[in-house]
Amino acid sequence: MAKTNPLEFLQEVRAETKKVTWPTRRETMITTVMVFIMVALAMVFFFLADTALSYIVSLVLGIGGN
Repeated sequence: MAKTNPLEFLQEVRAETKKVTWPTRRETMITTVMVFIMVALAMVFFFLADTALSYIVSLVLGIGGN
């Protein structure tokens, strides 16, 4: 692999960053809100799954309260 001059490397990096399509503030906010919604849904799902499995295991092992 050929070694690159550090100055040349920085120029190439600058050229590549100009090609990047950066998201707008609105796109960033929408994506952030979507992530929080998905995290909340996953949290509820795993809470319910954990509660249901805990209940089933306690019934099977006979340690359920009655």
